[in-house]
Order: sequence, then C-alpha cells, then structure tokens
Amino acid sequence: MNLSELLSARVYDLEQPRHAGLPIHPAHEPGVSLTLHRRHEHGGAERRTGASALLVMAEHTGTHIDALCHQAYDGELHGGVPVTPQIQTPTGFTELGIDTVAPIVRRGVLFDCAPCEAVGPAELEACGVEVREGDVALVRLGSGALFGDPEAYLSAGGVTAAGSRWLAERRPFAVGADNCAWDTIDGHDPDLGSIPGHTILIVQSGIHIIESLYLEELAADGVTEFGFVCLPLKLRGGTGCPVRPIALV
Repeated sequence: MNLSELLSARVYDLEQPRHAGLPIHPAHEPGVSLTLHRRHEHGGAERRTGASALLVMAEHTGTHIDALCHQAYDGELHGGVPVTPQIQTPTGFTELGIDTVAPIVRRGVLFDCAPCEAVGPAELEACGVEVREGDVALVRLGSGALFGDPEAYLSAGGVTAAGSRWLAERRPFAVGADNCAWDTIDGHDPDLGSIPGHTILIVQSGIHIIESLYLEELAADGVTEFGFVCLPLKLRGGTGCPVRPIALV
C-alpha cells in the first residue's frame, strides 16, 4: 500500500470506550478509574493552567490483548517455559511478556457469526472466510452492541473449544472476539477445564487473544478482509495490555 492508498483507506475503530463501570470479567475488577489530580484553577500565578489525571486500570480491561504469559497449563507457559520465581516475578514475567510482542500489522479476516451464543467449527465454516497462517482472525457474536449494558454483555456467548481448535489448526497470529473472554461463559472441556480456548490458543499454540472488540461497523459494511493494525504497549513483563486496534479497508 502506497501513501495515497493509506491516506484514502477507510479506518474502522475496533476499540470499545473506556470508563468507570464498563463491563469487565470479574477476574479483572475493578476495571478503570480516572481521577483528576491536577486541575485548571482560577487565581493562579499564570494565565496558563494545566490538568492531568491518575489512571488506574487492570491490564485485561476493555479492549485488550493477552500476552503468552497470561495462561499456563500444568505449570508451564507456551513452549514449555516453566512457571518459576525467575520467570514469574513480583514485577512481571521475564519471558513471554506483552513487551515482547512487536507491532501487529497483518491481514485480518472477520467471521460474522452473529447472532450466536456458541461459535464452533460449523459456524466458522459457514462464513466462507479463508484464514491464512499469520492472519488475525476476528469473530463477531453480536455482543459488541451490548457493551452499554454490562449485565447483558457479560452474559453473552463465545467461542467453543472445538471452534478454538479449528482456528488454531489454521495458525493465525492472533484471534479476537467482541465478547469479554473469547470462550463461552460456561465453557468447559473434560481435559482442559474452564475457558479451554485460552489453553488451546495461548498455551498450546502461541496464538494471542484480543477481547472486547467493537466489530459492528465492520460487519454492517460487509467487510471480511482488511488490513489489521494493533500496537501492544511495551509494558515490561505484562500479562496483557489495553489496545486500540483498527481495520484499514
């Protein structure tokens, strides 16, 4: 893509708004808190004034990406890295942290499965979308439209273990969905336990997961293939981080 093509591309913002009280998985409470600690005040020494805020936010709040250190199985991270005090330190991970993820500029594809409570292989195949190795595969369940209603949003569906395996077999760089936790709320696998997609994708396959995406506009315009850009923060040792991904068409 040359500069003129880039400047003329339609940009789709795939991030949900961040604010106190936004829907968040219970494991990642309290969510977002932004409080002004420096304010514009009258009567100061200068006519110019400044304001700034203190931001407190869990890594996995709102639209975010999971690092490969976010999940472990039988005491091991992806690639057989053991969870030891040298790897998992009080100030973060020394391997597979979010700071090791380079800027993501890749081909993206959208599986528009909405409305759907449980996305499995049949639902993914019905979309007729081709996933190539290294792509970013996004799944729309329709829950992104419920973000303003935390109760409804948190009770929405997700991707089944079989759906995660289907995607993992195609070797994308990352997957993402418009729900809060990728997996179905009550997702359970007899071998892997709860939220099995996280084990299948992150631990077993080294595939990042992006959650709480906003995919409504992309789907409304019938876009299934696009340029995907996402810039993880260089948060040393972090298990994930907030992101503002975009799609370029």
